[in-house]
Amino acid sequence: MSDEVKTASNPPPGGPATQKAHHDPYEEYELPIAGFKGTPEEIDRQWYEQCYLGRGDSIKQLTWRAVIMGWILGGILSLTNIYIGLKAGWGFGVAITACILSYAVWTGLFKLRFAKSQMTILENNCMQSTASAAGYSTGGTLVSAFAAYILLNNETLPLHLMLAWVFFIAVLGVTMAVPMKRQMINSEQLRFPSGIAAAETLRALHAKGEKGMRAARALGIWGILAALSALLTDGLRLIRPALESAQISTLAGRFSEKLLGPAWIGRTVTFTWDPVFIAAGMFVGMRVGISMLIGSITCWMIFIPWLQSHVPEAAGLQGFRQLVQWSLWAGTACMVTSGILAVALQWKSAVRAFRGLGDMLVKRGDGKKDDLAAIETPGSWFVAGQAISLVAIAYLAHVSFAMPYWQSALAVVMSFALALVACRVTGETDTTPVGAMGKITQLTFGALSPGNMNVNLMSANITAGCATSSADLLIDLKSGYLLGANPRKQFIAQFAGIFVGTVVTVFAFRILVPNASVLGTDQFPAPAAQTWKGVAEAMAKGLSTMHPVKVWCIVIGGLVGIILPLLSKFFPKKNKWIPSAAGVGLAWVFQWFYGLLFFLGALIGWYWQRRNSKQCEEYLFPVASGVVAGGALMGVVLVFWESGAEILKQMFGR
Repeated sequence: MSDEVKTASNPPPGGPATQKAHHDPYEEYELPIAGFKGTPEEIDRQWYEQCYLGRGDSIKQLTWRAVIMGWILGGILSLTNIYIGLKAGWGFGVAITACILSYAVWTGLFKLRFAKSQMTILENNCMQSTASAAGYSTGGTLVSAFAAYILLNNETLPLHLMLAWVFFIAVLGVTMAVPMKRQMINSEQLRFPSGIAAAETLRALHAKGEKGMRAARALGIWGILAALSALLTDGLRLIRPALESAQISTLAGRFSEKLLGPAWIGRTVTFTWDPVFIAAGMFVGMRVGISMLIGSITCWMIFIPWLQSHVPEAAGLQGFRQLVQWSLWAGTACMVTSGILAVALQWKSAVRAFRGLGDMLVKRGDGKKDDLAAIETPGSWFVAGQAISLVAIAYLAHVSFAMPYWQSALAVVMSFALALVACRVTGETDTTPVGAMGKITQLTFGALSPGNMNVNLMSANITAGCATSSADLLIDLKSGYLLGANPRKQFIAQFAGIFVGTVVTVFAFRILVPNASVLGTDQFPAPAAQTWKGVAEAMAKGLSTMHPVKVWCIVIGGLVGIILPLLSKFFPKKNKWIPSAAGVGLAWVFQWFYGLLFFLGALIGWYWQRRNSKQCEEYLFPVASGVVAGGALMGVVLVFWESGAEILKQMFGR
């Protein structure tokens, strides 16, 4: 008897046998966070029987109320991300925030008898996919590539062209994720920590069983503590300006000044407090946490001081925005080579990921239909989305910037390869290196089309937009995978969010940024746009203008990205001691203190596991999820508390 048959006939708690004895199929359900083991076919069968049957095949998921709620919440939260992106070059993932808000709103409507029933857990899962697409994956490049275009040309694109660009790039990215899902989530079981957090949040919100209620209490308590921490860190000044001196951020800044001094602080070597990143470190584990700390130390405490001492052009540079223009090349090269090599080493999984595409093109004669294939997103949707988007983007690029059609096709092909890299990094570290991937395309088109800064920007815009949309969908699909959802229905929910997200984000951006005069000011520093603009200007005369140190950074970073995965491949028993190339590379495009926070979170998780493994197994993910949810919610509240009136005034007129 095969292991597959044994699993099917003796399902563990949460499988079909348990469901018969319990009214709620999630009452004693265990999220398969540790993943499944076996061949790809055995893994698929285990998930189908232990997770999908009794849940995804019978519980309501894709409903109009779920999609409409996702549109509303995603549209509102997209305003926050546009504003924050222009302020700080950062964006909030909106999925967890939308889950909690949706549950609270719908529960209130149900108690007031405005709703006949509460949303199911899988309806809420579809809702968060729609909200995530509308609030996060459609507007990311508006604050980077499009804002940089405005800075370079002192004008904005016509409204209809901007709407078309954002929409078709999102479609291209979302459909790119179709073949990636089966490889990265099903076969490789990559963690995608935000997807785990969303699944834990949903399960806690809908919990009825004793264990689920314990998880819900833990999530709620730590969510409240994280929200309070965010208020004490950066919100006291909003209560009363005089309280700013008592904020955690102010106190941490003073401590750093006395202990480290302005020179180190200027290199981002400073202490800060952000529990959200500590919680992310708890998700990713010690290997990635240590890798990010190693990357942070080698970059900001070794490379940057050497750079300032030995390279005259960098001698007077201070602050992340200036110094990252030198460090990002090594980090980007490391992530790109390691990501591509990882795909090459797992070529069998890659072939299997595209098997659905082959089945779609070549009709099988035996008439057999795989159970999982019937609920996975069809390969025909991938082909249709890619073909339509390619034609549309090629036309838009030609009309907007006289970009040759072959260059548009090359940009799309590169976007697929780099989106693979970005999604793999997201799966390992929970952070999507959108800017880093865009820089690779900028570098390429700097050689292909020297001097044409608009082509340089918009080709990279395709890559960054695709990476954002693909990674966002995979995070949501990871949540659905853990909950036993129907992936095809979740894809439709995600796709539906693109329409509202495109309209809201583009109109909001146009209102907030009517012209170039507001960018680079105290109101909207637009750091992401400044970075993209700087690279486009550096590439204006081709690769010959690149400083030799940056070239060596690319070479060395690329070699590190090849050596580390090969060491893991040839010495699998020592894998836990070999640094993650994705973690090391990512630290070179982030500030030093992020690597420290990730490491602290991983250290907490490791110590907790050694101290009380049973307690850690039950509470680690709910606690970390609560911290992420609470911190994100309070972050949104603080933004609207400080700038809500200004946002509304600019959007609806004085």
